Amino acid sequence: MDLRKLLEAWPYDPEDNVRFAKGDDGREIMQVREPVGIQQFELEGRPDGQRPHGMETALEYHMARLSKARAAGKEAEFTLDPEDCAELFAEGVLFYYRYFNLFQLKDWKRVVRDTTRNLRLFDFMNRYADREEDQINLEQWRPYITRMNAVARAMLELENGKHESALKILRDAIGRIEDLEEMDNPTFKFERDRSLAELNDMAQQLEKARPVSDLERLQAELNKAVESQEFERAATLRDRIRDLKKNKEASS
Repeated sequence: MDLRKLLEAWPYDPEDNVRFAKGDDGREIMQVREPVGIQQFELEGRPDGQRPHGMETALEYHMARLSKARAAGKEAEFTLDPEDCAELFAEGVLFYYRYFNLFQLKDWKRVVRDTTRNLRLFDFMNRYADREEDQINLEQWRPYITRMNAVARAMLELENGKHESALKILRDAIGRIEDLEEMDNPTFKFERDRSLAELNDMAQQLEKARPVSDLERLQAELNKAVESQEFERAATLRDRIRDLKKNKEASS
């Protein structure tokens, strides 16, 4: 099948190459225009629509194995062999491609869903992989995925007008990345430094744009009045500040 007409109908634009579309059955899908082709992602379940081992994802399959081992009192014997880890790693990459493109579309809820899912994968492999190299394989990208997850959650809070909550999410993520155990790995160091820089920058921007409360606004006006020696205005502002504080204490 010659795809030329299909590709010509959607010219490649690296600045605008991701879109939502409808499948033949009406389901919502995501398409990504590449220089020489089009990728298509399922938005629910596994990005490629496959059901490994008859389950929604390979991660769910292997976690079900763990649950059975626990029920039988054999969790200590449970491990992920190299083949299991390769399967899980490949699946994690599919989810990475999906949430990376969802981020461009500002679909924050699905970004949170997929990054949270991959963080579970990181923890699972880190704990149960049989080989040490598989245990730490994904850890080099933990700063990056922690940042993506935090930014998406913060954006959801901002859309709901919860400025302070968004700031807390960013600060918590900064703390978690700073607390990560050091790795002698250039990718880890690059992603850690870049993630910290971008999260700090976003937090600083939110600080500057933080809505000012009535009390803060009056305090700023009072400081200005004192500096300009407008003592009568300053006295009035002090009274308003005092009354506002009393009202807040009474309501609390």
